[in-house]
Amino acid sequence: MEFREYNAEKDKDAVHRIWLETGWLEKDNKAQLEGMDIFVTAGRALVADIAGEPECLVLTAPGAIRHLQDDLPFSCVTAVTTSRIARKQGLAAKLTATAVARDAADGALVSGLGMFEQGYYNRLGYGTGGYEHWISFDPSRLNVNTTPRVPRRISFGDWELMHNSRLSRLRGHGSCNLTPPEMTRAEMMWAKNGFGLGYSDGESGELSHHIWCDAKEGGEHGPYNVCWMAYRTREQFLELLALLKTQGDQVLSIRMREPPGIQLQDLITQPFKHYDLTEKGKFEARASAYAYWQIRICDLPGCLEHTHIPGGEVRFNLRLTDPIANFLDEDAPWRGCAGDYVITLGESSCAEAGHNDSLLTMSATVNAFTRMWLGIRSASALSFTDNLDAPRELQEQLDHLLRLPQPRPDWDF
Repeated sequence: MEFREYNAEKDKDAVHRIWLETGWLEKDNKAQLEGMDIFVTAGRALVADIAGEPECLVLTAPGAIRHLQDDLPFSCVTAVTTSRIARKQGLAAKLTATAVARDAADGALVSGLGMFEQGYYNRLGYGTGGYEHWISFDPSRLNVNTTPRVPRRISFGDWELMHNSRLSRLRGHGSCNLTPPEMTRAEMMWAKNGFGLGYSDGESGELSHHIWCDAKEGGEHGPYNVCWMAYRTREQFLELLALLKTQGDQVLSIRMREPPGIQLQDLITQPFKHYDLTEKGKFEARASAYAYWQIRICDLPGCLEHTHIPGGEVRFNLRLTDPIANFLDEDAPWRGCAGDYVITLGESSCAEAGHNDSLLTMSATVNAFTRMWLGIRSASALSFTDNLDAPRELQEQLDHLLRLPQPRPDWDF
């Protein structure tokens, strides 16, 4: 078995076959195939060969993740796929670890991914993120009083404008940007019956706020799915919701991920009555929660250099373990971030190699420590459910200090 960089000239047909076998592509769907080719070349692409043919493909893309007000270099694992003949050979885990190692060696401080099931990527040091809320509702029931202007119609040729609009959106703690514009282009091409609406209110006339939707279930009454929404201000957010409301004379259901910091139920009239009226129907109104993304620190000193937490300071020893080393060769350019550290968390944070006998000690996996650092769960909660052990006194100090907003990537991966 050989791990190597993807070669578009000789590997394209083989990786198409992988995605067809995993159900990620529909046969003879030219738009999907073109979207895949764009997606594969948007970042790093590694393949694992068996008998000279690629049978496993791992893709990553560069970006940024925000910790409070600081953006950190980020690597997103955007796809891990294995052909039918290569299952249970250990290829996917090892190839993913190799891709993460190369991105970390190139400067990525944090890595994230979307999981197919909980547990698999925990072996590579990833910890589960917070719940994302998906809301399905009748757009006519949106309780917004804004009168939207006539929007511009957004087409597939506007992919660069849309990508720049996404990068410039209002962002909060935990938000992620994937910087290659081809990421947005490929996602647009995969949307069935995709369409976009928006406004060009930027200082130079650029696209300021927009929505991109698909109507893959077809039919004049929907449902529609909001793939993403980008806005910079409260007024722009309300105008986009009002724009969705205008579809309510015809469209009976819209599904969208709840925007960061927003409780969408605040803006829906009689939600519980509508839940009961539509239960188990095609246009069912409902709210669902899923924790499907995972995250891990790749460079602990680098991450803490960008960590500025107001309201005090906590210092402690950290004995950190990192399981990803089990999936990497001895000569890999990066082998995780396990080790003994003296940690300072506060307005000026740092991680220094070593041990201080005067400080309390925490033992944790990188999975659990990442979740605490990002504010997904508190130290005391993680001591119940994850691999984090620390004296109660230290847990209480960290719980008091790390009162962070819930991290929301606001970019599906």
